[in-house]
Order: sequence, then structure tokens, then C-alpha cells
Amino acid sequence: MIGLLTLIRREVKRIMRLWQQTVLPPAITSTLYFLIFGKIIGPRVGSMGGLEFIYFIAPGLILMTVIVQSYQNVCSVVYLDKFQKSIEELLVSPLKYSHILIGYITGGLIRGFLTGFVVFLVAEYFLDIKIAHPFYMVYVMIITSVLFSLIGLINGLWANSFDHTVFIPTFVLTPLIYLGGVFYSISILPPIWRDLSYINPVFYLVSLFRYSFYDIQIIDPYIALMVLVTIVMMLYVWAYTILVKTNCVRK
Repeated sequence: MIGLLTLIRREVKRIMRLWQQTVLPPAITSTLYFLIFGKIIGPRVGSMGGLEFIYFIAPGLILMTVIVQSYQNVCSVVYLDKFQKSIEELLVSPLKYSHILIGYITGGLIRGFLTGFVVFLVAEYFLDIKIAHPFYMVYVMIITSVLFSLIGLINGLWANSFDHTVFIPTFVLTPLIYLGGVFYSISILPPIWRDLSYINPVFYLVSLFRYSFYDIQIIDPYIALMVLVTIVMMLYVWAYTILVKTNCVRK
């Protein structure tokens, strides 16, 4: 436990020390989103999904920040540890593989939660938001951070160059986010695209998060939770397997 807590403390100190890179950019970006979509585009669009457009996209903007920040935190840390060979020190230490995974994931969870809360404060400044289901809100933020921290960890372990670390954000995360219902309701899509949305995990996250805000149920929350938990478990097993194979020194 001492080793695990030390690894977590290292991640927290790094996040807070680099607050200009970890906390400030999401706050500025989200402010621009709310200004543009709230003051310029929103009035032209009108309503979406039974809500004013800016209220409709607010949960998605918060969750988008959580996704990007939790992924970037773990992916960059793991890749740098590999590049500097410091990950070998963890692998030959008495730490269990599960503790190493939990340490990295906790760093992504904390950064995702912190930046998500900052964007929520920005949203609260522009809008009058009432949370219908606070438990679901917190739960979705946690499971989102864990899920994309695992993806970042897998990418960081797999990457052999810096170019590899931008492959997933460019070709996987961005399409999943923009096709996950952040800026539109899937009810306006043609049937074939609507059906394809159900294989996008971001759609379940955004739908559940929007439900926690406005009590608007697009899909059954319990089904969404089961799908997300299953994905997290599969990614954890995958990350654990890669970490074991990465270790060439420890027996």
C-alpha cells in the first residue's frame, strides 16, 4: 500500500504542479464553447432533444473534457516512463501489477474529475443547471475517467514513438466523441446511423450523463451502466495482459 499511495501521490503532485497545462486549458476551451454555442450558434439552432441547445450540449462538453484529459494524463505519463526507462523500476519493485495499474488510473481519474469539475463551474456560470440525479453524475464521471484512463494506458504501453500517442486521439477518440451525441440528438439521424450509435460507448456515457442532469431518458440507465462496466472490465484485463508482457525483467 505504501508503494501504491506513493505512485498516486506522484501523479497528484504532477497534475497540480503543471496546472497551467492540466487545468487552465480546459477552462479556457469550455468558456469559448459556451460563448460560441450559447451566444452565436445556439439561438439559430433553437431546441434539441426538448432542451435549449446550449443546455442540451452542456453535459456533453463536460464529459468531453473528462474523456480527453483522463486519456492524455495516463497516456503521456506511461509513454514518458517508458521513454525514460523508469517504468522498469516499477516493474522490478514489489508492487503488484494491479497496484501499478491502479496508480496510473487514479492519476487519470483525478485529472479527469478535476477538469470536469472546472468545466461544470464554467457551465454553471453561463447556465442555471439543476442536477436531477447527482449519484449518476458522479458515477458517470468516475467510469468515464477510468475507461479512458485505461485506453490511455494501453496506448502508452503500445506506443514506440510520440506519433503513436496521437494515433488514438485522432482516429478513435475524436470520431467517437463527435459521433456520440454530444452536439445532436440521435433521433434526428437516419435509421442506419442511429443503429450504429448504439455500438459507440461515448453515446452511452453522454446519454447517461444527460439523464443525470435533466432526467431525460434516451436509453435505460441500467443497460447503459452494464455496457460501460463490461467495457471497463475488458479494458482492464487487456491493460493487465499488456503490462505483464511488457515486463522483460521481472519473473
